[in-house]
Amino acid sequence: EPRPDIATAMISIRQAQVSDLLGMQSTNVLCLPENYQFKYYLYHILTWPQLLWVAIHERKVVGYVMAKMEEDADVPHGHITSVSILRTYRQQGLAKRLMEQSHIAMETIFNAEFVSLHVRETNYAACHMYSQTLGYDQHAVEKGYYADGEDAYEMRRCFPKNVKLREEREASEKAATAKKKPTVASDSVHDRLRQKVHEKSAGKQSKSEADQESGAILAAVDNSGLEESKESQNETISEPKKLSKAQKKRLRKKKKKGHQQQNNCTVDAAKSALGVQENCHSN
Repeated sequence: EPRPDIATAMISIRQAQVSDLLGMQSTNVLCLPENYQFKYYLYHILTWPQLLWVAIHERKVVGYVMAKMEEDADVPHGHITSVSILRTYRQQGLAKRLMEQSHIAMETIFNAEFVSLHVRETNYAACHMYSQTLGYDQHAVEKGYYADGEDAYEMRRCFPKNVKLREEREASEKAATAKKKPTVASDSVHDRLRQKVHEKSAGKQSKSEADQESGAILAAVDNSGLEESKESQNETISEPKKLSKAQKKRLRKKKKKGHQQQNNCTVDAAKSALGVQENCHSN
C-alpha cells in the first residue's frame, strides 16, 4: 500500500544523472525480476540522456524510466527499456509522469514516430495503465519473451505529428526530384524514321538496296524536320511591321532586279549548253 504521508508535491521529477544510476538499479532489483548490469544503465544515459527520468523523494530515487531510440530502424522510434516505481510510492501517477517526459523527448528531440514497450501478459495493472492512461495499443504477442517463458505483449503508442511531417517531407522531395529529371518527350518523327533506317538496313541482303532505302527515309526525315521547323517558326515569329509606300517601292524594284538577273542566268546557261557563242546574233 502507498504511504499516506507522502504528498505528490514532495516528489520531484527530473532528468536522470550519472549519480542516479545506482539508485535506479537498486529500484529495479526491488521491483522487477528482470535486472540489468550497471554498464547497461551507463550505456543508456551516455547515449540517450534525454530519455532517462527519475522520481526523487528526500534525495532518493523512488522511481525511474529508462528508454532508448532503436538504432538502424527504417522509421525512427523509441523503446521503453524499463520503468519501475517503489511499491510504497505507487498509485500516485509517478509512472505516467515519468513516461510522458520520455515521450516528449522522443517526439521533439529524436523525431520518433512511435514508441514501443514489452509487458507481461499477466501484469494486468501495467497493461491497463499503458492502454487506458498512456494511449498504447497492443501490436503483437511475442511468445516466450521473458526468461521464465512467459509471453509478452508488444505495445505501441504513435506520434502522429512526426508521421505527418515525414510524409510531407517525402512528398516534397519526390516533387523536387521529378522537377530535376529531364522530361522525356515522345519519339519524334526523326527518331522513328532513323530507327527504321537501322532496322531496314540490318535486314537487307544487298548493301545498295539498304543504302537506297536509307537515303529515302533520311530524305523524309529532313522534310519532316523542315516542316516542324516551319511550324515552330510560325508559332514564334511575330507579325511583320507594315511597310511605308517608299519601302514597298524599293522592295518591288529589288524583286524585279532579282527576276531579271535570274532570267539572264537561265539564258546564259541555255546558250552554254547548246554551244552557242554570245556574239552569234551579231554575225
